[in-house]
Amino acid sequence: MAICSLCNGLKNVTRTCPQCQAEIFDKGKVTDYFDDYSAYMDIESMKLFDGFQHSIELHQCIHLFFCEYCMYEELYIVHERNES
Repeated sequence: MAICSLCNGLKNVTRTCPQCQAEIFDKGKVTDYFDDYSAYMDIESMKLFDGFQHSIELHQCIHLFFCEYCMYEELYIVHERNES
């Protein structure tokens, strides 16, 4: 089973906004923002709709990073790792 180190709190990522140079923050999986119930759906099934064609096969979790100052958004690919 592959796990996302950001979703599971095993790693922190610090990113800088390219527009205003402020720190941008991880707001979770991009698929959690699709509708009111998507955060409760099966993670692997939601990867079919994340906009990245091979995120399932490549074990990628796509996170949304957001700048609270200038409203800049970017997607960040986290490579999941296998846990036995």
